[in-house]
Amino acid sequence: MAELRHGTVAAAAARASGSPAKRDAEAASASASSPFLSSPRGDGGKDGALRPPPPLHQRYPLPAAVRALLALEDPRSPSAPPSYRILLAVLACVALGALVSAPSVWSRLNAPYLCRKDGIRLQCPGVSNSLWENPHAAATSWKPCAERRSDEISDLVSENETSGYIFIHAEGGLNQQRIAICNAVAIAKIMNATLILPVLKQDQIWKDQTKFEDIFDVDHFINYLKDDVRIVRDIPDWFTEKDELFTSIRRTVKNIPKYAPAQFYVDNVLPRIKEKKIMSIKPFVDRLGYDNVPMKINRLRCRVNYHALKFLPGIEEMADKLATRMRNRTGNVNPYMALHLRFEKGMVGLSFCDFAGTREEKAMMAEYRQKQWPRRFKVMY
Repeated sequence: MAELRHGTVAAAAARASGSPAKRDAEAASASASSPFLSSPRGDGGKDGALRPPPPLHQRYPLPAAVRALLALEDPRSPSAPPSYRILLAVLACVALGALVSAPSVWSRLNAPYLCRKDGIRLQCPGVSNSLWENPHAAATSWKPCAERRSDEISDLVSENETSGYIFIHAEGGLNQQRIAICNAVAIAKIMNATLILPVLKQDQIWKDQTKFEDIFDVDHFINYLKDDVRIVRDIPDWFTEKDELFTSIRRTVKNIPKYAPAQFYVDNVLPRIKEKKIMSIKPFVDRLGYDNVPMKINRLRCRVNYHALKFLPGIEEMADKLATRMRNRTGNVNPYMALHLRFEKGMVGLSFCDFAGTREEKAMMAEYRQKQWPRRFKVMY
């Protein structure tokens, strides 16, 4: 009987310990002792409510100097920490350094010429070198030979001992005119003649009035070639038939074959210059060969093209600016492309090619071709 009563009391005690109130009390005591759990009772909250996590600046507090900086605290205030004053000094030094170096950085980023020459190769930072370097590997060993050497002896005779004067019109575009000027200096050297400063022929399409002295430095041109060829600015005063130079048959040498050899000028042109003293050559586009002239003559042509013909400062400045923009803006991000369709009246007429124009436009072009190139017009039409 005693054992039965003892078992009944133990069972009741077990049921009491398993009641919800006791379980909540045990959980509360366990959570209070655990460092990972918040208190079940918040300030002013209800029983059983969880306390929210503290703010980030409380869990990871900022240094006093940074807090003072964010608060824009006056560094002269007695409450300002010393580290705050040090931080302000460091930031002031960094700002001053950035302000001083900003102009140089800006000028470097916007430099007018970022490329540099390495021999004959042009090295441009951030730009693919394949665009600006010579694709022929053998050319890296080439050396310039057109410059006049200091020990080179001049064989130029006086003006009175020359064979006479030659006068040419440089026709075509600027590139063709440049080649014509180089060839004029070359044939003057071949025939031992005095060259009158070439005239840039007026374009039939654009009616351009540009003169030699409007593009090139005349003084540099004459002085640089003074030991090679005698060059004068204008027709001599003693010559009174200036208007006949390009109109009179007696004063004009015509029908010179294209890419004529040097010997052709010696045999056919030089006797007429000695006879008339002043002769003009017309036309003068590609009237001197390359492989059939002496090496020193070709060297002289290079000397004229790369050294004697110097653009005026204003033209060189503009050309450098355009070339710099092309080099500096060429790349994967900012590609540059120049396109010349060459579809202009002179080129369409000279080529005698058909074009997609109206009947009126084709009739006008046929009339223009017949007037400018009558012989070719008879063959083509």
